[in-house]
Amino acid sequence: MNPSALREIDLDRPQWLKSVPFLAVHGVALAAPFLDPPTWARAGLALGVYTAMMFGITAGFHRYFSHRAFRTSRAFQFVLALLGTLSVQKGVLWWAAHHRDHHRYSDGPKDVHSPVQRGFWWSHVGWILSARYDETRPDRVKDLLRFPELRWLDRWGMVVPAALAGILFAAGGLPWLLWGFFVPVVVCWHATFAINSVAHVLGSRRYPTDDDSRNNLVLALLTLGEGWHNNHHFYPTTANQGWFWWELDVSYLVLRGLAAVGIVWDLRTPPAHVRAGGLPPRRLQEDRPAGREVRVEHAL
Repeated sequence: MNPSALREIDLDRPQWLKSVPFLAVHGVALAAPFLDPPTWARAGLALGVYTAMMFGITAGFHRYFSHRAFRTSRAFQFVLALLGTLSVQKGVLWWAAHHRDHHRYSDGPKDVHSPVQRGFWWSHVGWILSARYDETRPDRVKDLLRFPELRWLDRWGMVVPAALAGILFAAGGLPWLLWGFFVPVVVCWHATFAINSVAHVLGSRRYPTDDDSRNNLVLALLTLGEGWHNNHHFYPTTANQGWFWWELDVSYLVLRGLAAVGIVWDLRTPPAHVRAGGLPPRRLQEDRPAGREVRVEHAL
């Protein structure tokens, strides 16, 4: 095997040494019920922190920073970035850049985390443990690079969850640290990862997208609305992913509340013809003899 091929294989292998903190956080979370048994108060704390983290991912990292699905002030933009950073899913620029690539090549050979191309393990967590996607791609997030506070968060993002952990420990000792940080972080990780993996394998397909995205009620409940993934891939730039009254989308309900008091505005929703199954505007259908690569211009 030539050196370049070996290098490609090395890029995809898990970085076990570098991943020790990631694995250690899982170990602590799994040990939490034995170290400090759950109580209703601790469960409530875990749920509250998890909800804040997940909203930071769904409304912030995903719908706002990756897809620009609504507008807000620079101050609240920073709040959204902080909330997303609490979940320890790397930096906001890193997250948005790789997610935009996911939509650009969804379930094609160049997709960042396709279970169709690379299998369930790779799409769920393998791509994060590998070296291939360690770096932020600035060419994908030129619109966000002009904000120095976002660049700082992308580089020094671990300061934010570390500060949260310190505050929780100071306020409630080990129980608060376990149930207010380690448990919600791990649950938030795998709920988010499941959108990359499970939501491209299990669920229903209302729209004929060029990938295998699925709508999944269970994931929608776990992720505050992200489980309506086939809707999202059909028309990515909407602030809502649940498009019908029975598709609960908690993140969008919160965004509507924030819009009512002027904190966010210009919430994008799908036109009626799109919800009815019409082809989204500006979608570029390309010949893809080597796979199912497609560029969705409005997703960028």
